[in-house]
Amino acid sequence: MYSKTGCLYFAQKLFSTMKELDLVSWNSMISSCAQSGFEEDSVILFIDMIHDGLRPDHFTLASVLRACSSLAEKGLNLSKQIHAHAVKTGLITDRFISTSLIDAYSKNGSIEDAEFVFRNSHNFDLGSFNSLMYGYIISSKGHQALNLFTQMHKRGEKSDEITFATVAKACATVVRLKEGRQIHSLIIKLGFDSDLFVTSGILDMYIKCGDTLNAERIFNGIPEPDDVAWTAMISGSSENGYEECALLIYHRMRLSGVQPDEFTYATLIKAASCLTALEQGRQIHANVVKLDFSSDTFVATSLIDMYAKCGYIEDSYLLFKRMDARSIASWNAMIVGLAQHGNGEEALKLFQTMNVHGIKPDRVTFIGVLSACSHSGFASEAHKYFDLMYRTYGIEPEIEHYSCLVDALGRAGLVKEAENVINSMPYEASPSMCRALLGACRVRGNTETGEKVAERLLAIEPFDSSTYVLLSNMYAATNRWEEAIVTRKKMKRKNMKKDPGFSWIDVKNKVHLFVVDDKSHPEADMIYNQVEDMIILIKEEGYVPDTDFVLHEVEEEEKERALYYHSEKLAIAYGLISTPSSSMIRIIKNLRVCGDCHNAIKYVSLVYGREIVLRDANRFHQFKGGVCSCGDYW
Repeated sequence: MYSKTGCLYFAQKLFSTMKELDLVSWNSMISSCAQSGFEEDSVILFIDMIHDGLRPDHFTLASVLRACSSLAEKGLNLSKQIHAHAVKTGLITDRFISTSLIDAYSKNGSIEDAEFVFRNSHNFDLGSFNSLMYGYIISSKGHQALNLFTQMHKRGEKSDEITFATVAKACATVVRLKEGRQIHSLIIKLGFDSDLFVTSGILDMYIKCGDTLNAERIFNGIPEPDDVAWTAMISGSSENGYEECALLIYHRMRLSGVQPDEFTYATLIKAASCLTALEQGRQIHANVVKLDFSSDTFVATSLIDMYAKCGYIEDSYLLFKRMDARSIASWNAMIVGLAQHGNGEEALKLFQTMNVHGIKPDRVTFIGVLSACSHSGFASEAHKYFDLMYRTYGIEPEIEHYSCLVDALGRAGLVKEAENVINSMPYEASPSMCRALLGACRVRGNTETGEKVAERLLAIEPFDSSTYVLLSNMYAATNRWEEAIVTRKKMKRKNMKKDPGFSWIDVKNKVHLFVVDDKSHPEADMIYNQVEDMIILIKEEGYVPDTDFVLHEVEEEEKERALYYHSEKLAIAYGLISTPSSSMIRIIKNLRVCGDCHNAIKYVSLVYGREIVLRDANRFHQFKGGVCSCGDYW
């Protein structure tokens, strides 16, 4: 009675006082422990029962195998022993035993053993089919799960709600929308579409396959969505790039009275970080604290990432330091955040602290470490950590690691060395890697290497406008105007246009977006007056417009004025007139900030005494007192 009602404490107390224990008593306790999450206790009881001289039956073995499925290597070894015992005693023919074996082997990563048990089962058992399908999915063999379902369907075997939910998950993992739609049709035909478990699986399938329209239709058709369905919609919207929609769905969820869980909040925080929606992120954080989810590692890590991406690296670091238990993801989020904000030395110190705590780094850790070296101009350290990655930790460098190393060398002016890394690495150079090196060639005036890199880049992406722009800028910066004009003409002949640059600022939960020479804002006159005043003041402090960034053969005065109304300067001017003088100005730009704007913003931070955080396509720039956190490496 106590076991079946979940009162494990009283069941154990009564069990320990019993003088004579029969098989039924042992089975009840073993099963209760397995079902209540006390897997090790379940196994210990099983061993004690064997020592007591009792012979286990099919119910005993099925219960212990359930416990084994959650015990990793230890569970796998015991599963094999139980398997041998079942064969020896003839219990292997029992369908509960075979299904439990398949489940235990699958969840412990031994799919081959699960397949062996399945193939040697003489009679069809739906439970075994479902277990093996799920085993294929968790073993990253979704295609085999679909093949198994196809075989079962052709044989005319009946499916249940678990079968359909599992095969929908298989379609989601391998992104097979066509097959997913066919299965959805079959579910409707057989009348399983009213089952919430099945519907949630189909909903997840459409989301993972990027079919948000059908996902929304399925969701709207659920009379009373549970927390799983709501979270699936929020997660799917965020994963498919509809972060604002994810936040709106969350508000609908709260109004419906369904309580979000930790995973819901972690997903919402990720959506807020993608939008750099600081105020929404803070509101979600307040709800997290209110509902006592802040100690959850997954949620805390998402908050660390969100504050870092919104430009508040100090808040991010404070949260990290307050964490009682940190996962590798938490360490990685903090190291990457510090690297993106130009705090290279602090990021490398944190990596050393991580080692002292005995946390083994992974591939993402080293992307953060190498990015820290790149953004802070630590070329020699980048080489050291790149070698350390494989030599000490056995992590094979991937294309992202080579890209960070090339970037670090290029920024440090070691263009030839960066080119050698590209030529000697075991991967094809990625477009982003080549663009980083081409940008370094432009800064260093190395046109010889730049031309070779541009040629390679155009072979990979012949219609990418940014390559022609970088190449043209490189020629113009070295006064090779004829080549610059020829490059621009090639770009025009191929009907390619440069990606427009734009910057935006969030003031009182409203986004204000600007492009170069933008006069569409309702307060455009005030903004332009502020820009004029701003330029006069920073010039008095020593700012000199860098007309090298205006690559046109026009008069010097006209070149200077062309620089004044870049989108970054317009956004900052609006920030100066619309925010309190003591507050931070936060700007986001879709492209890399140009050199002149970077220099001008340093002077603005000094003259106006304002802290300005600019997030561009590469990293964060924190301007304070005339200095940028990037150390002019970007």
